[in-house]
Amino acid sequence: MTEKQSTENLYPPKILVIDDEKVIREGCHEVLTQEGYEAILAENGELGLKMIEEAHFDVILLDLMMPGLSGFDVLLNVKALHPDTSIIVITGYATIENSIEAMKNGAFDFIPKPFSPDQLRVVVSKAIEHTGALKDIANEKSRMRVLINLLANGVMVTDAEKKVVLANPAFMKIMGFKGDDIIGRPFTVLIKNEQLQQMIESALSMTEDVLTELTEELDIGEDGEDKKAIYVVKCRPFADRVDRNLGTITVLSDITYLKEINQRQSDFVSMVAHEIRSPMNSVMAQMKVVQDGLAGDVTQKQGEILGRASEKINGLVSLSTELLNMASKDQVDFHQPKAQAKGIQLKLEPFPDLPPVLANKQNMEEVLSNLIANAINYTPGKGKITVAAHPEKHHLCISVSDTGLGIAEEDLDRIFDRFYRVKNEKTRYIIGTGLGLPIVKSIVEAHDGIIWVESKLDLGSTFYVSIPFATS
Repeated sequence: MTEKQSTENLYPPKILVIDDEKVIREGCHEVLTQEGYEAILAENGELGLKMIEEAHFDVILLDLMMPGLSGFDVLLNVKALHPDTSIIVITGYATIENSIEAMKNGAFDFIPKPFSPDQLRVVVSKAIEHTGALKDIANEKSRMRVLINLLANGVMVTDAEKKVVLANPAFMKIMGFKGDDIIGRPFTVLIKNEQLQQMIESALSMTEDVLTELTEELDIGEDGEDKKAIYVVKCRPFADRVDRNLGTITVLSDITYLKEINQRQSDFVSMVAHEIRSPMNSVMAQMKVVQDGLAGDVTQKQGEILGRASEKINGLVSLSTELLNMASKDQVDFHQPKAQAKGIQLKLEPFPDLPPVLANKQNMEEVLSNLIANAINYTPGKGKITVAAHPEKHHLCISVSDTGLGIAEEDLDRIFDRFYRVKNEKTRYIIGTGLGLPIVKSIVEAHDGIIWVESKLDLGSTFYVSIPFATS
């Protein structure tokens, strides 16, 4: 037994029969109750309408021609009170004109007198299915509306005539809208930001052959105040089955906090790197004086110790330089010289034609910078690093592969944790902060993407980044 059948057994459909002929009423009652329906009878239009005002019926069998209040009058009142009720008109005058007129006024179907039990069963069964479908649609719309209203992101839908069809509380709060109901009004009443207005206008003007999503970062005033918030705005048209533009859906996602964190990280890295590099250079200079014997004789053993210390300090100086370059997002031709210095072949595979992705260019440069720098650090000399990209359904997949040291299976689950670094005999001389991969992961996830790694110890690693295309 299906869930729907179980529900109908618990709550059988209620059917009201309004007919001035007793034999019709009683005949319908007998057939309908045998089918498991709850059948209620009314002998005239006035009584039937009173019952309808007091209770809801799934289906109404309504005689058109009755003394007093006619079936046509009852029909109009029912559709005003209960638009989801299916009405089957009964007529002894089975004319096309009466049937058409009834259907125009909201009747679901008609059945002419005299009719057989089988004819009644068929038409009522169809009406029950129709009513059930309407209820399902209404329930789904209600659930969807509740869900959208609970979203923290702002959501607005317009029709092709630029009128608001839906706007959740978050969207109206972001827009600082304090007026009456916005539904049915032009979207420009709700949205005052000219750039956002232009995005929606552009989406509405798209033709069926170029229906695509528009994405921008916008500064939007909060609650009409001077305080600014930064939002990722995604606006796209939606179409019917033949690709006609029916309107737009606009979603606002607040990224103010992410922007602030990103800026603080950049400022912090820049400050620390700058503060470290200067004293490290001074220490290197002083050690050079000692190593050259300008401060007194140096034994062979002391020279070896000073040499190892100098290598470590030189590594810190190089790291601070890399951090400064990363903080300034200046990655052009940055990695190739370092790879060549280690004898590593850094290769970029030819890209196929790819659609644009929903991504910030500087953020993606930072992602690639971290992944390539890691690959260089953990790949011994004469190794190979390959950067590639290919389409995969609705996403762009970027990969950075190396023939380096690889990652042990027990470390794979932790490499994206903050400050975690793989430590073994081969990696203990590699200098790093343990922040690169966590930053990469946070950037990728902020772009609705995912990152993962496949690796085998001593054979190398491949990091994959998947970012949605701007079009679906």
